[in-house]
Amino acid sequence: MPTALVTGVAGFIGSNLADALLNRGYDVHGVDNFATGREQNLEPLQDADRFSFDEADIRNADAMATATEGVDYVFHQAAVPSVPRSVDDPVTTTDANCTGTATVIDAARNADVDSVVVASSSSVYGTTEQLPKVESMTERPESPYALSKYYTEKLALQASDLYDIDTAALRYFNIFGPRQDPNGDYAAVIPKFISLLLDGEQPVIYGDGEQSRDFTFIDNAVQANILAAESDVSGEAFNVGCGGRVTVNELVQTLNDLLGRDIDPVYDDPRPGDVRHSHADISKAEDLLGYDPSIDFETGLEQTIPYYRQ
Repeated sequence: MPTALVTGVAGFIGSNLADALLNRGYDVHGVDNFATGREQNLEPLQDADRFSFDEADIRNADAMATATEGVDYVFHQAAVPSVPRSVDDPVTTTDANCTGTATVIDAARNADVDSVVVASSSSVYGTTEQLPKVESMTERPESPYALSKYYTEKLALQASDLYDIDTAALRYFNIFGPRQDPNGDYAAVIPKFISLLLDGEQPVIYGDGEQSRDFTFIDNAVQANILAAESDVSGEAFNVGCGGRVTVNELVQTLNDLLGRDIDPVYDDPRPGDVRHSHADISKAEDLLGYDPSIDFETGLEQTIPYYRQ
């Protein structure tokens, strides 16, 4: 059976990915320092015989050297997320996301890992007139977070040239689903809005609400990770989205309909660093990886809501 290391395994994407890998027959080792990950996300994994976990920081070279021993694939999901958080605290974001990635990749190549897949972000594109966004476009990161993800993917792709290791960078487009943290100032929009509407409270939209996102259900992102790791493709970046876009106003209306609510949002000033529109061209991932985002936006919401009702 193949063995995988998942960094950030207590996070939203990392824990869902670990679940899928276990179901696929992998032995899975996870690391997390709980800076943003949550122990409750590990609860569904703890009973699996083929899952092991160490509390560790990805910037710790000794810990990463130990974590990558005997590993076939590394799925590097650990990061300090959020554009607004990075604007408030660029030092922590840069240190964790950039130094952490370099440490993980160095450990992986020293351990003769077969493949490393890193989590990048659609934010590397910045605000552009061209839609949908295609991987050949010039990157224009507009926040410390976006810049850290640009560095993350460039480190990974460069490693495929410098070392005998396959790498891929996945540019996530607004991934959502169960286990995503709805709390705090930096919570992602979908879990935060679902929780507020369930509590009968008004969600806050920063700007006019006509900004759009290619909201992508977690199962699609998990599929892309596994395809990228198991493929022969190396040194490539891929968009991971659904190939469509929904405005934030439309998101609120859809959630109201699904939850049986009729709650108007409150509007506030736009936040610095936020991109106006995000829409993925996914043809490269379809052609080279066989990526097929089978769960659409509304179906994804229907599968997400029960988690927050609990």
